[in-house]
Amino acid sequence: MAQVRSANIARKTNETDIKIRLSIDMPDASAEQTIDINTGIGFLDHMYHALAKHGRWSLELSCTGDLHIDDHHTAEDTAIALGMAFKQALGEPRGIKRFGHAYCPLDEALSRAVVDISGRPHAVVDLGLKREKIGTLSCEMIPHVLQSFATAAGITLHVDVLKGDNDHHRAESAFKALAVAIREAVSRTGSNDIPSTKGVL
Repeated sequence: MAQVRSANIARKTNETDIKIRLSIDMPDASAEQTIDINTGIGFLDHMYHALAKHGRWSLELSCTGDLHIDDHHTAEDTAIALGMAFKQALGEPRGIKRFGHAYCPLDEALSRAVVDISGRPHAVVDLGLKREKIGTLSCEMIPHVLQSFATAAGITLHVDVLKGDNDHHRAESAFKALAVAIREAVSRTGSNDIPSTKGVL
């Protein structure tokens, strides 16, 4: 059986103190996911939970942040730390599909995500959110979370909400689509090659 791809990350700054335990593989079909997330921002926890659940990750993430200032540092730094953990867990991108895409609906909302485990960090995110906040999370931070994750993970992602009226639904369908796209991209092919004409990613 292939080794489970996992990582432990601790990242502490003057603004946040973050601990992450991540496994991007379920060891077997009978195994249960472990998802325990506490950032201090309820809707951000909800988005990370959706990402882990539908990506088939086990994820423990805790953050003590300077929420007395605002949500920015906690949202950005947890995304950076999660991207670092993802990159560490994946290791050398050998024997994986590399590319993944998914469409996920949530009621009237529909999102598309396309992922390239490219080694080139880039993110194009268009969620079309209209509210100022969802819960206590600023809507401007939601695409920034995805961009920060992509940069730290060293991947390319495109996430677009194609339709939908409710901002909660729009954001959640985007994270679900991203989760399914990443799950496809990191899935093993059974080979040991690096999926690039360059021979390196």
